[in-house]
Amino acid sequence: MAAAAARYRRRAPRSSRFSVIPLVPAALPTGVLPSAAVAYVHYLSFMLCFGALVLERRLIRPNPDRQTATLMVITDIVYGLAALGVLVSGILRVVKYGQGADFYMDNPLFWWKVGTYLAVGGLSLYPTVTYILWAIPLRKGELPQVSEALASRLAWILNIELVGFAGIPLMATLMARGVGLSG
Repeated sequence: MAAAAARYRRRAPRSSRFSVIPLVPAALPTGVLPSAAVAYVHYLSFMLCFGALVLERRLIRPNPDRQTATLMVITDIVYGLAALGVLVSGILRVVKYGQGADFYMDNPLFWWKVGTYLAVGGLSLYPTVTYILWAIPLRKGELPQVSEALASRLAWILNIELVGFAGIPLMATLMARGVGLSG
């Protein structure tokens, strides 16, 4: 790769505004790739959580057809796995790959963010248990019985979860700018 870059530099006109930047891991500072990978997993997992919640909210209705009910169950599984990804990558960012544990632990905004995540996670238990109960009739080839009241209750819970999840990045961006730190 270095030889190819050297050949390109020899052929490139001197007046070129662009330079060749080798993308080899050896050129990166130590620890950048693991840190970037953990941050990427954190952001991607968060986006998957939010997307799954949006899809669940869009699909919820009384007496769904088989395809919709099955999609709701699958979407909730994706949501659960992505939420686990957010949790694990978040812990890794606090203890090893982020700004240092003190940056987070001493910031009340961090605790609000964690509390919001836990509240949304706690709220999601009701829909998750509901969808698990849907899987039982679906396996038997039957449709789940979803009343208007249950669909409405699930929709409200999903709305609250979406609002909570939408607030988490706001808190994160404020934290990144030093809001909440004493000093």
